[in-house]
Amino acid sequence: MQVRDIMTAHMGFCMPEKTIDEVAGMMVTCDCGAIPVVDPVTRKAVGIVTDRDIVCRAVAKGLDPARVRVEEIMTMPIVAVRPEDSIDDCVAVMESAQVRRVPVVDSQGFLCGMVSQADIARVAPPRETGHLVQDISRQTEHASQVQ
Repeated sequence: MQVRDIMTAHMGFCMPEKTIDEVAGMMVTCDCGAIPVVDPVTRKAVGIVTDRDIVCRAVAKGLDPARVRVEEIMTMPIVAVRPEDSIDDCVAVMESAQVRRVPVVDSQGFLCGMVSQADIARVAPPRETGHLVQDISRQTEHASQVQ
């Protein structure tokens, strides 16, 4: 099975100049916790903004969500997979980068989808899903202890 078989192909994305309150609204509308960011000229994926980015890099610092632009808080460079990658390769990338979601880009860097832990859980054996969640959660646990 390949990434293209499980990815969400039609998802929201934004440009770097959007404000974080606009992107937070997109997250509500799209029912997701991450929005890929694409370059306004090339349309290539350049970053990702997560609900955690918004909270930790803006709200917790008292910044005004209506004035802070996505490019100021987004995570970059992105860690991405390709549609033709195997699910096992995708899981390895997510574990290595300790991320819960990963954008899918084509060979030229154009955004074509997103894979989340939930997508993996729907197709992977329970044991593999457990390992993925455990490996990613270790990083989250460590990060909260450091802060």
